Amino acid sequence: MKFLLTAINAKYIHSNPAIYSLRAYAGKELWERIVLAEFTINQDKMDILAQIYEQRPEAVGFSCYIWNWKLVEDLLKELPKVLPDTDIWLGGPQVSFGAEDILRKYPQVTGIMVGEGEAAFRELITLYEKREQGMDIDFGACAGLCLPQGFTGPRELLDINSVPFPYEDLEPFANRIIYYESSRGCPYRCSYCLSSVDKCIRIRDTDVVKKELQFFLDHRVKQVKFVDRTFNCNPVHALEIWRYLQKHDNGVTNFHFEISADLLKEEHIALLGSLRPGLVQLEIGVQSVNPHTLQAVCRVTNLERLEKNVAAIRAGNNVHQHLDLIAGLPYEDLESFAGSFDRVYAMKPQQLQLGFLKVLKGSKLYEEAEQFGIRYLEEPPYEVLSTNWLSFGQLRRLKKIEELVELYYNSGQYSHTLRLLEKVFQSPFAMFASMADFFEKQNYFLNSPARAHRYGILLRFAWEWDPERLPAYKELLTYDMYLREKAKSRPDFARDITPFKEDIRDFYQTEENQRSCLKGYEGYDWKQMSKMTHLEPFFYPVWEPEKIGEAKEKPCFVLFDYRERSPLTKEARTTILGSHGKGTYDTLLRQH
Repeated sequence: MKFLLTAINAKYIHSNPAIYSLRAYAGKELWERIVLAEFTINQDKMDILAQIYEQRPEAVGFSCYIWNWKLVEDLLKELPKVLPDTDIWLGGPQVSFGAEDILRKYPQVTGIMVGEGEAAFRELITLYEKREQGMDIDFGACAGLCLPQGFTGPRELLDINSVPFPYEDLEPFANRIIYYESSRGCPYRCSYCLSSVDKCIRIRDTDVVKKELQFFLDHRVKQVKFVDRTFNCNPVHALEIWRYLQKHDNGVTNFHFEISADLLKEEHIALLGSLRPGLVQLEIGVQSVNPHTLQAVCRVTNLERLEKNVAAIRAGNNVHQHLDLIAGLPYEDLESFAGSFDRVYAMKPQQLQLGFLKVLKGSKLYEEAEQFGIRYLEEPPYEVLSTNWLSFGQLRRLKKIEELVELYYNSGQYSHTLRLLEKVFQSPFAMFASMADFFEKQNYFLNSPARAHRYGILLRFAWEWDPERLPAYKELLTYDMYLREKAKSRPDFARDITPFKEDIRDFYQTEENQRSCLKGYEGYDWKQMSKMTHLEPFFYPVWEPEKIGEAKEKPCFVLFDYRERSPLTKEARTTILGSHGKGTYDTLLRQH
C-alpha cells in the first residue's frame, strides 16, 4: 500500500510543512507506506502528472492552498484518466471551507480532510492498511473528513506537543526555507483572516522547541521561518526562545517571526537589540491606521505603541523589519490608504509590503463582503476588485504603486537617493504616485526596465521634479549603486574620474604598505585590492542625504569594501577619506 502526499509550492525554495507533519504524526511504523512529493506551480502539468503516475499509489493526497488550487484542479481532471483506481484526497485551507461544494464539482475526489489533518490522516492510512489485509473499512467512521455522503464530524484539536518533530532528515531541504511551528491558533479575530477561525491557542513546550531549534542550529540551516500566526502572543514563550537563540547563535542561521509589535515589552526590545545583526527578522502586520477600518475588521492594535516599538528595534540596526498593509479593507478610501502608507513608511522598515485584500471563504469578511460592497475575483487568489470606498481603477493604481515600492524601496538599492527625493513631495505616497504617473507616461510598466537601467530612470524622474539638484542625484545614485556592487561598467550619469586616477592609484599603493583601511587584504597587491574594492570621489555628503546642500570645492573619497557587508542591507562597508586626513563611516555601525 502506498499513500502519496503531494505538495505544489509557489517557489522551489519553499517547502510544505503540512505533508511532513502528516507523515511524522502517522508514526515511523507507517513511513514506508507514505511517499512525499513536492513540486512548484511553475512546473509543467504533464510533468507533475507523469511523476504521480510513476509512483502508482493506492491513494494520493493534495495539500491545497490559494496559490496552487488552479493547478490542483487541473490535475483532478486528468489524474483519474491515467490512474483510475487511485483514491484522491484533498486537505488544506483552500478546501476546508465549502468542502461539500468541491466534492459536488469533483465527484472523482474520495474525500477531504477538514482542518488539522494529522490525526485524521493517521487513522485514514490505518484504514487503508486494514483494507489491504482484506478487512472491510468505513471511511465514515473517521472523524474530520468530508465525504460524498456527508461530514463525519469534527475532531478535537490536537495537543501540539503530540506532533513529532518532522525534520530528522534535512537532505530534501538543501537551499530551501524550512518552516517551523511553536504554536497554533491566533488571539486575534481579524475578519479577513482564516487564522481567526482557530480560537484555541496551543503552544509547544518551550524546552522541546529549544531542542528542535538546536537541531537547525547544529546543521547550520540558512533560514527557519516560524509559521506561528502571532509568535509573541505568549510573551514569556517568545522571550525564552529569543534568549535561547541569542545564547546558541551559530553565526549563520536566520529566524523569521510574525509578531504583533504592540505586544512587545521593554525586555523584548532590549533582548532584540542585543542579537547578532541578521539573526532575527520580524514580520509585523499593520494593515491600516484608520480606526474605523480596524474596528470593522475586528483588529485590535495599539498603533502608538507599535510605532514606538518599531522605532526602538530600528534604532538597534540589527533586526530586519517587514511591515504589512492591506488595500481594499472597509472604510479605507484612497486618501485614507495614503495616510496608512505614509505612517508606515515613516517607520522606515526594511520592507513595506503593500498587499491587497483576499476574500477567503470561511472568513468573517467573506460573509460581510456584500455589506461593504466588496467585489472580488471568483477564482484564486480571490483578490479585491472594488469596494464602496475604492474603485477598480484606484486599486489598479495602487497595484502600480506597489510595483514601484518593490523596485525602488524594498530592493534597498536606492535608499540614499530616495531620502533626498522624498523632500520634494508632500508625502512618500505622493512621491510613489507621481512615479507611477511617470512610469505610465514612459510605458515602463509595459516594458519593465532591467535593474541596471532603473538608476537612470530614477534620475530622469528626479530631474523632472527637482532639476536644480540634478548633480546631487547623480552622486547619490552612484553611491547607491557602488554600495551594492562594483560596477563592471560605469553608468552615463557617474562622474568622470579620469582627473582622480592618480589619487586613486596613490591610495591603493599606500594601502599595500600600510594597511590602514583595508585590513584583511594581506597577500594582495595594490592592483588586486583596487579590483576587489572601489574608491569613488564625491563632492556631496551622499552618506547623509538630509544634509546635502551645495557641492564642496574638494571631494571626499569613499572606499567600498565588498568583503564586509551589512547583514541587514547587504551594503558594502564604507570608509570616508577626506581631502585632509581620514574619517570613517560604517554602514553597519552607522558611525562617523
